[in-house]
Amino acid sequence: MNQAKYYLSDPWLEPYKGIIEGRINKCIAKERQLAGNGRITEFAMGHFYYGLHRCDDGWVFREWAPNAESIFLVGTFNDWKETPGGRLTRINKYGDWEIKLPHEGLKHGDLYKLSVNWKGGKGERIPSYATRLCQDETTKIFSAQVWDPGQPYKWEVTDFRPAGTVPVIYEAHVGMATPEEKTGTYREFTANVLPLIVKSGYNTIQLMAIQEHPFYGSFGYHVSSFFAASSRFGTPEELKELIDKAHASGIRVIMDLVHSHSVKNVLEGLGLFDGTPGQYFHTGSRRNHVAWDSLCFDYGKDNVLHFLLSNCRYWLEEYKFDGFRFDGVTSMIYYNHGLEKNFTSYDDYFDGGQDEDALVYLYLANRLIHDFRPEAVTIAEEMSGMPGIACDTAKGGFGFDFRLSMGVPDFWIKLVKDTPDENWNIGQLFHELTQHRPEERIISYCESHDQALVGDKTLIFRMIDAEMYTGMNKSCHSLALDRGIALHKMIRLITFSTAGGGYLNFMGNEFGHPEWIDFPREGNNWSYKYARRQWHLAMNEDLKYSFLLKFDNAMVRLHHEYKILDDFFVAKIYENDSDKVIAYSRGELLFVFNFHPTRSFTDYGIPIKGKFRIILDSDDPVFGGFDRINRSTLYMSAKKTERPTLDQPFYLYLYLPSRCALVLKKEPVKRATDI
Repeated sequence: MNQAKYYLSDPWLEPYKGIIEGRINKCIAKERQLAGNGRITEFAMGHFYYGLHRCDDGWVFREWAPNAESIFLVGTFNDWKETPGGRLTRINKYGDWEIKLPHEGLKHGDLYKLSVNWKGGKGERIPSYATRLCQDETTKIFSAQVWDPGQPYKWEVTDFRPAGTVPVIYEAHVGMATPEEKTGTYREFTANVLPLIVKSGYNTIQLMAIQEHPFYGSFGYHVSSFFAASSRFGTPEELKELIDKAHASGIRVIMDLVHSHSVKNVLEGLGLFDGTPGQYFHTGSRRNHVAWDSLCFDYGKDNVLHFLLSNCRYWLEEYKFDGFRFDGVTSMIYYNHGLEKNFTSYDDYFDGGQDEDALVYLYLANRLIHDFRPEAVTIAEEMSGMPGIACDTAKGGFGFDFRLSMGVPDFWIKLVKDTPDENWNIGQLFHELTQHRPEERIISYCESHDQALVGDKTLIFRMIDAEMYTGMNKSCHSLALDRGIALHKMIRLITFSTAGGGYLNFMGNEFGHPEWIDFPREGNNWSYKYARRQWHLAMNEDLKYSFLLKFDNAMVRLHHEYKILDDFFVAKIYENDSDKVIAYSRGELLFVFNFHPTRSFTDYGIPIKGKFRIILDSDDPVFGGFDRINRSTLYMSAKKTERPTLDQPFYLYLYLPSRCALVLKKEPVKRATDI
């Protein structure tokens, strides 16, 4: 059945209807071309053909390198030399090369590369579909590795179905998920961090830096080998075990997928794989990403689509990931990568500056992912608000389930940095937290890994600064400390409870981790001191970090108990910018915030009818509050005067301490006189 197209209900899109339909028609035509009489999932099977595979009579290896004149398989098995027995044969006009070897020709653990020869040059290359890499500890050189441990990983959970649809995401980096000054491992994450995530109530883990990347400090965003799980964290089986254990705990695991660009490294990457710059990437001025010092894929080439779409299917199929957060979508879909552009007009989405080939790829990727795994989740890291990016393909969109609301953390940082509390505009605050296109769902967040990187500051560091190191003992108080602790809770609660689809937290931010992120590099003497997370701070009952962790846990439980994020409608009930008070409802819960830094209000009237009880408040001493709230009271609405009229509204009268948030649940009313 045809569904109504999203753009027909937005009058502002009427002038661009022809462009929108032209783009979607281009997507549909490309899917038909690639899928033929089948499905796009059947097109995306490059990982079964290319790369190294064990077969009944030995090994077969294939590679696509149309500009190569000869290719040799070299490695530890032939002393890294070009030998007749290692020579690949070109098998078709498209540039596919193949070699078959007996079983004894390769063994588990062997290292290998390709020696690619082209007219006028040659070079060693890591195969494009390599699924396992290994870095030499001395030379730091990467090589592909034969990975054939014997028995395949035996999955404990074979048919995982996540509970609930709305993702409450814990964004995590395996390598820095350790208190020790080293690179953490998959096994350590499974044993030490996964239980903390389960206890905290998050239902989704978003793993960063999984695809192999030569430079650890790139945070995983300069990918070289797209089909290889990073070996610096452990083995493929150990990553599968991590995902399997998460599934056994009812938690989905999504992957930070980087298809927006690729590392420039020639020896490890794809940039000059067969000697030509344009095999996978653009040539000329569009080849280099001006901001990221990386290479830009040419999404107009069918071979590139085949490579990237196969990559999507591979991670779903081989590792049982439950979806992806697509990195850098804005960069992909604009010729200028969205740099230095404010997107204040609808013309900005349709002025010819858009890479429609990239939009086609994203459409195809979402079609593939949702066809192959209907319950999979896809999230676009997209800051421009491109119409249709997070809309079902059946409605004329590009198919993402959610868009990451990147403007929210930028808003919070700017507000905390530049504006005193007493000047916060409450109406603007609520608008920024709730605005999104009508057809899309968004993932909201206060801060991610970006705000924690060296050179920037997290929200709590901006509010408390140096006292993070001297005043986090529970016996310490100061104006800066009390303000920072109170606002940290309030900012998270209002962002979480107004989220238009889901919520994300970067590991450690939930308890106000005191340090920035700085990966080992020459400039810090290759130190791991700031490339780690110290959960023990939140577990120490003598420190205020424990207050923040407990509040975050209680906040997340609101969704588990009341499914507030499943109800996408947030109803604003009351707003007073002078008092810095705002109230809104979501589902069966009422949220009331007093952001005023100094003023508390007695019998503050909120225009709503009903009987309510407080189920969470940021002033609770369990969360480091000052215990100014009577939590045993049952609050009942009343009319404003003793002589009510029929049309006079009911008010809920509350005591609202300064810098405090209340969550109230509406209780059933047995009879009218109960109000």
